[in-house]
Amino acid sequence: MNTMTAEHGIITEAGAIRFERLLPGPIERVWAYITDSSKRATWLAEGPMELRPGGTVQMTWRNSELAGPDEVMPEKYAKNEGHSMKGEVLEADPPRRLVYTWPDASGDESEVSFELAERGDKVLLTLTHRKLGRRGLMVGVGGGWHSHLAVLEARLEGRDPPPFWPMVERLAREYEARVPTE
Repeated sequence: MNTMTAEHGIITEAGAIRFERLLPGPIERVWAYITDSSKRATWLAEGPMELRPGGTVQMTWRNSELAGPDEVMPEKYAKNEGHSMKGEVLEADPPRRLVYTWPDASGDESEVSFELAERGDKVLLTLTHRKLGRRGLMVGVGGGWHSHLAVLEARLEGRDPPPFWPMVERLAREYEARVPTE
């Protein structure tokens, strides 16, 4: 049974999950947090991004820097600290749409899209991650995006994000229970 909710992300088709967040604008500010390495590092991962089809996307995760000073990284996540990936930009339409490939450790490649739409003084962010071939990827990607989007939302609202590692562990359990096995 699919028990995903709008808060958790919606499975839109086999191997695809979509998140929507209403964020403080303006749209150019949200776009900068998605595309500028130093801003993106405050909620997801750092690295250069060439905003043109065929351009390179490089990301390096330093999740320990998203955690509070008293938080201890769970051992199962330590192997991902400093992990880097290199993808390719498929579409770039600043400040409204960005699509790029997302290679995983097995060599498979999925696809991430960010769509931004103005809603008064807010911005609707729709993030869709497609071509996730295995349930384990859906679970990991779902909990990961949910956690990182919570940090992004807090940053854009000018408040401290929730404690990172407890949130990551709680959401990992929730996505494990929510993503259908079939």
